[in-house]
Amino acid sequence: MENWSLFSLCVLLGLTSRWAVSFHSYSGAGKPPMFGDYEAQRHWQEVTYNLPVHEWYFNTTNNDLNYWGLDYPPLTAYHSLVCAYVAKLLNPEWVELHASRGYESHSHKLFMRATVLFTDILIYIPAVLLYCFYFCDGSSKQKVATALCILLYPGLILIDYGHFQYNSVSLGLALWGILGLGLGWDLFGSLAFTLALNYKQMELYHSLPFFCYLLGKCIKQGLTGRGFFQLAKISLTVLVTFALCWMPFLSDPKQPLQVLHRLFPFGRGLFEDKVANTWCSLNVLIKIKTLLSRETQLFLSYCTHLGFCLFLRLMFFLFVFFHSMLPLLVKDGLLLPYVVTSLAFLFLSLYLLSALERSTEEELRLGIYRKLTRHWLPKLNLSRIIKWKFWFSLVAMAVLSFTSVWLEPPAKFPDLFPVLVSILSFLHFLGFIIYFNLVQLMEPQRKKSQKKTN
Repeated sequence: MENWSLFSLCVLLGLTSRWAVSFHSYSGAGKPPMFGDYEAQRHWQEVTYNLPVHEWYFNTTNNDLNYWGLDYPPLTAYHSLVCAYVAKLLNPEWVELHASRGYESHSHKLFMRATVLFTDILIYIPAVLLYCFYFCDGSSKQKVATALCILLYPGLILIDYGHFQYNSVSLGLALWGILGLGLGWDLFGSLAFTLALNYKQMELYHSLPFFCYLLGKCIKQGLTGRGFFQLAKISLTVLVTFALCWMPFLSDPKQPLQVLHRLFPFGRGLFEDKVANTWCSLNVLIKIKTLLSRETQLFLSYCTHLGFCLFLRLMFFLFVFFHSMLPLLVKDGLLLPYVVTSLAFLFLSLYLLSALERSTEEELRLGIYRKLTRHWLPKLNLSRIIKWKFWFSLVAMAVLSFTSVWLEPPAKFPDLFPVLVSILSFLHFLGFIIYFNLVQLMEPQRKKSQKKTN
């Protein structure tokens, strides 16, 4: 009974926070001619409902790819089609071909946000609750705190309900994949993650750990016996799932090639909207954007990412510092939700998870850093330094948030504040990647084996 009460509390707070954000602005509201990501999602419903499948990803008279052309995998397109059928029943004007371009109304905004909320309830929230309550260690309070921190994470809420990106679908499916592997249901886990990959190509970031885990498990079972048959079943599950998702595009070889071309728009480069924090930060010191061709930039990015994966044993590490979205959220009029949700998230992290209280060297796994510094700085209090870095980080974010909104940048440096936001986010990313890799590579083998058992 207690678990069900805690379940209900998490669901209620998660839904309340999402619906509260829905009454604020959204990407591109009242800003012709493109109208932002809100219009992109509405337009995809218009395209998938009115045009045959073979035209969805091609530039045609009725499908101008320069006006929010589809650039996500087929499962996203099918999702748009399902939403379009519902929209057609409620108000045909919402998806009328050509005439609905730039359509905005209060009722349609509620409909769009309801589609995001529905997918949260159907896919994302159940996966989070199941993971937190049945796979996480700790007391009931700690499990509730973990679930609330995940469900109330500001970045996901504001992007999904302000930009209608439906990230909760792909992340939810990926989490269902993790749950499947955790329960020993490898085929289900493979199916769920393959669906996530066919919903958003962003899930390629998660593909390497899934692949390595499943392959390693099959190898341990023996590739000449049981492991071989398990690997064959997993491979068949993945291939059949891909085939079903891509079936409408397999009749003509040009179709899948065009879809892939739309999924990976390398022509945009690394510096669009300054969201690539690492490269934007390095560009301040080394003018990568002007010194290297776009093709060389992409090749360098690919090699760097591959190098991290192979040589640092970093299967996947994506530290999303919410703060890096600040320029985008300010542009879309989401400053107030940004502040409120960030403060709420911070409160939950500090109060419910007792983040600052659990900061001893042992809990933070700083033993390796103690060994590196004891000869030169034997009295260095690493735990206190971590706390000071935490507060410094918060102050820096608050100052940058204030200056980005209320101060005009110098005429000579119009992108000063977005670049500073990128640099601050990059420094956090760099710090965390160094920390986790040192812990992973140099922690005593006995402790690592114990953690794997746990």
